Amino acid sequence: MVRVKRNSGHVVGDNVVVRTEVLERLPRRTELRRRDAMGGIHLVGANLDLLGVVVSSAPLPPAGFIDRAIVAARAADLTPFLVVNKSDLGSAGDYIALLCAVYSGSLAVFPLSAATGDGLNPLRDFLGQGHRGAFVGATGVGKSSLLNILCPEIDLRVGSLNLHSGRGCNTTTVSTLHSLSSGGELVDTPGFQDFGLVDISAQELALHFAGFEQATEGACRFRDCRHRSEPGCAVADLVAQRLVPAERHMAYLEILGEVEAADEETRRRGWKN
Repeated sequence: MVRVKRNSGHVVGDNVVVRTEVLERLPRRTELRRRDAMGGIHLVGANLDLLGVVVSSAPLPPAGFIDRAIVAARAADLTPFLVVNKSDLGSAGDYIALLCAVYSGSLAVFPLSAATGDGLNPLRDFLGQGHRGAFVGATGVGKSSLLNILCPEIDLRVGSLNLHSGRGCNTTTVSTLHSLSSGGELVDTPGFQDFGLVDISAQELALHFAGFEQATEGACRFRDCRHRSEPGCAVADLVAQRLVPAERHMAYLEILGEVEAADEETRRRGWKN
């Protein structure tokens, strides 16, 4: 056994070589990062192929969580997919229909229930193709419950929702990598309420935003089009034709404002230095 220091820089998914009880990290093929509400940057995992964004109708994900996670995954060369857990809840039907209407044209969506097992087989088949993926989601959406049913031998502790806040209790405190009996590997991560983007440009945001796939790169008149109201904007044309819902455009513009603010802050720091 080799002890790994907390500040070693190693993360779940890293490939390493042990040399005299010291871990030497091999080059990473991919890495997924997120920014927290305080501006801190966290490495979610390394050498991943897939990112499963786990949500439920209770608790609902924070505003923009799904879109930011999808953009971060695609920018990191991961394939995102959406897992809608707790399909057995009475409030789930309308929520599942809404998410399928918004996202099913952009990525795989798996409605299921970890409590009953309904809908698990399509997800098993998807994960069992030799991929290494990770589950991310807000506390209480049932990531650990999903791991328990996909990989029963690990027996992760699960919690219940807080009756007052409607939020879950965080039962996962460290990220762990598990082999699935159907094939493939899956990382369980601690729940978190924020998925801020890290080093994503306005152009990358537009390129990776779910629902903008029809507006291919280079389709706009201007190369640096930010899809607000610029002349010849392919996204604006799709919105006008109702091929992209206005609500999706507004969701994009909100995240674009955050990306531009982060860019401006980076420039200010550069000037000060």
